[in-house]
Amino acid sequence: MLSIKRFFLSLLLFSIPGASLIYCQSGSVIDEVIAVVGDNPVLRSDVEYQYQQAMMQGSSFAGDLKCHIFEQLLLQNLLLEQAKIDSIEVSENNVIMTVDRQINEFINRAGSKEKLEEWLNKPLHQIKQEQRIIVRNQMLTQQMQASITENVKVTPAAVRAFYRKTSPDSLPMVPEQFEVQQITIYPELDVEEVDRVKSRLREFQRQVNEGRDFATLAVLYSEDPGSAARGGELGFMTRGELVPAFAQVAFNMQEPGKVSKIVESEFGYHIIQLIERQGDRVNVRHILMRPKPKPAAIAAAQARADSIADLIREEKMSFEEAALRFSMDKDTRVNGGLMVNPYDQSTKMDIQSIAPAINKKLENMEQGDISNAFMMKDERLGKDYFAVVKLKSKTPPHRANSTDDYQLLQTLLENVKREEAFNEWIVNKQKETYITISPNWANCQFEFDGWLK
Repeated sequence: MLSIKRFFLSLLLFSIPGASLIYCQSGSVIDEVIAVVGDNPVLRSDVEYQYQQAMMQGSSFAGDLKCHIFEQLLLQNLLLEQAKIDSIEVSENNVIMTVDRQINEFINRAGSKEKLEEWLNKPLHQIKQEQRIIVRNQMLTQQMQASITENVKVTPAAVRAFYRKTSPDSLPMVPEQFEVQQITIYPELDVEEVDRVKSRLREFQRQVNEGRDFATLAVLYSEDPGSAARGGELGFMTRGELVPAFAQVAFNMQEPGKVSKIVESEFGYHIIQLIERQGDRVNVRHILMRPKPKPAAIAAAQARADSIADLIREEKMSFEEAALRFSMDKDTRVNGGLMVNPYDQSTKMDIQSIAPAINKKLENMEQGDISNAFMMKDERLGKDYFAVVKLKSKTPPHRANSTDDYQLLQTLLENVKREEAFNEWIVNKQKETYITISPNWANCQFEFDGWLK
């Protein structure tokens, strides 16, 4: 959201009954403070901007959408007040990446950059700047809400009681679900290819030391899609947000502008340039290069994966034993290669939570079947690998029950309890926070009554 401070030098703030109007020097009104929560104002332009976004995205709402947006901004400011007290922070790198993705979606929906600027009546650089404020505040409020409800836990007895008391018609329908095990085999990298990458990075080190701009080299050559367009800049990050090998070098650098030694991580090979340190956070640029396996290594990886599948089919070892011995996925090999649903951390997944390449294999598999090796893309690491999967179980669509869907019922009850805890927090926080709302907006049908004091 916009801050009053950005108007300080050129605008005057006059108080009149019911609202604050922001005037330009010519005397015409350019914005209006329609509410204040704690120290944070809500501007009419905040509501209008988000309303325009909602319209552009085809959003529908049964009631008054502007009033709904207005209350969401009031609630956001309530959470931001508490986030300030609790010193909650978000990664600037995550903010930038999210904004870049959103802006691209906005442009695609509008049809072009020019049409987006025409729709929102402002230049793209201003849209990005305002979107960064919105996204940062949204991330802060999400973290704050998670903090408020983090201690909500339910017992097995409570879950069973919840199931007994809930009308069967109110229980959700569970779509077809699968339990899938996977063995992952990456092609081996040739020593000559690794040396080529390291030699290229050493050449970049030399060029920077001789005066060439590191950021320009990152734009041209870095293979990190998340940072290359920004000159390799990651934004301020804590040690825990970086992979260990990268973090160790980044946090040991002392002189801004200096370039690190070559660093190997699970993503590939990097060189790092320190931009700035602030306490326990560091902002660096990096250039990432990934060695590419040769065709012979790719073919060998596929053959190895197929031979492992044959061993399992011939019952010379179980899938679980093969996963532990051969799989290169450190996250799943210890539990027999069993894949985990990224949304609820359960082992049961519907079609939407399974990679398309695996879905295609499952179409022709029965419970207990083992697939042939097929190529997959590790989106996080940016590497290709070969997978062998086993369809461990298949559950047809059904109404949720306590036998097959305990974890789902637990999640449903936890969500109910979290909502209750959050609503209670809102009511109590409203009582102790300074809140004032313009009479022009006081007629909105609010979900929470405590906004109007």
